[in-house]
Amino acid sequence: MSEETYDIAIIGSGPGGYRAAILAALKGRRVAIVEKADWGGCCLNRGCVPKKDWHHTAQLIAASRNFAKRGIAGTLSAGMDAAWEHQEGVVASVQESYVDYMKRLKIATFEGTGRFVDTHTLGIVGRDGDRTLKAEAFVIATGGRAHVPEPFVAEAGKVLTSDMLFDSRPPAGKRVAIVGSGVVATEFAFIFAMLGKEVVWLARSEPLRKIPFSPQARGVLRDALARHDVALRKVSGFAAVDTSGDGVRIKLTDGDKVEVDWVCLGTGRVPYTEGLDLDKVGIECDEHGFVRRNPQLQTSQPHIYAIGDVASPEMTANHALSDATVAVNNIVDGRGQAQDSAWVPLAVYSAVELARLGMDEDAAEDEGLEPAVGFAAFETSPRALGQDDTDGFVRLIGDMDSGALLGGEIVGSEAGELIHLLSLAPDRDTALRWLASGRYNHPARAEELANATETLASKWGLADAILR
Repeated sequence: MSEETYDIAIIGSGPGGYRAAILAALKGRRVAIVEKADWGGCCLNRGCVPKKDWHHTAQLIAASRNFAKRGIAGTLSAGMDAAWEHQEGVVASVQESYVDYMKRLKIATFEGTGRFVDTHTLGIVGRDGDRTLKAEAFVIATGGRAHVPEPFVAEAGKVLTSDMLFDSRPPAGKRVAIVGSGVVATEFAFIFAMLGKEVVWLARSEPLRKIPFSPQARGVLRDALARHDVALRKVSGFAAVDTSGDGVRIKLTDGDKVEVDWVCLGTGRVPYTEGLDLDKVGIECDEHGFVRRNPQLQTSQPHIYAIGDVASPEMTANHALSDATVAVNNIVDGRGQAQDSAWVPLAVYSAVELARLGMDEDAAEDEGLEPAVGFAAFETSPRALGQDDTDGFVRLIGDMDSGALLGGEIVGSEAGELIHLLSLAPDRDTALRWLASGRYNHPARAEELANATETLASKWGLADAILR
């Protein structure tokens, strides 16, 4: 059994693992990365990359409903089969560039399943035989897997997880049940409808219940979905699922039955630690299965870090990428930097885009702060009016005493891009002043961040702190 030695070894090649490998190599370290399945992990192959490809198609179809008043004749329609083929091409292209970049940086890549032999040794069971590698530091980035709640059982062609949806061509059939109320279900409900499916959206709770979006944001989302005849049916629970014969029959706990051609589960993910043998090196998981780590992302073994979905309850690619930067900086530079997950942007791509970071008013008050709100709506934005897309707003939360930025929320077209103006501000104490003094293209949606900042300053008597 061959054995090699590296400065840093990474288990998993999703956004966190890939980012950690690239950054460590750019910092001059000898790096190895291990992947048991597809290079790029869930995000590239079964998550945010193909899903955003579909979302762009869905947006085009949705926008076409305003074409007539612009003098554009004709109608557009989309099909899921063609959309699936398109995302396959995008994924293959990105994956090729990922692997090529790792080769150019001389990152050693291993295809196989990694498990800890001891605190500095990783065993790999792969297609080319077994081997071991040693490293001074390790990064666990094994991600998560789709959660399948009872009484559902994943079944090809009948009951699909979000992973299965992108592993092979979607089943035939127009009427599709989407189960769940989180980000994935909220996105797929809109996307599927625009791709020509008759969507039956079922969940026990309201959309995005666990994310602290404001009531105003939820209202904009609800209205945007309603314009496309998409609405969540709130149910008390699921009693049974019958996949025998044609289609799928779902029996609800109240006795009602729902019949569809197939089901897509958007019921969340759980961390994946199977086969790592963490107990051999004294690393523990919490009651939800997440690897325990400190604010510096270290496990109980200080040279072994855990990043992304395997350790982060937020379970987004954004958090995995941010975790990777923190972990590698701490390994290589010894910074002792702590992760602040609340300041990693979170975005949802549905009938309207929603993005946020930082605190909401309740969290700010819990910290003993006095929050103030600055607001600017896209309904008066020249750019939004010219695009026939005036849904949404910018909503900023500042501290009444200092004028520091406490949090922000953007709803509307390009919210996922605009949120970077908040996340990239030099620091939170001067972020609002930075926005107010910025130079902006006109007309642009980004101007509404300056307008919201100025509104906050004038309304709450913070002009001296923000507008100077």
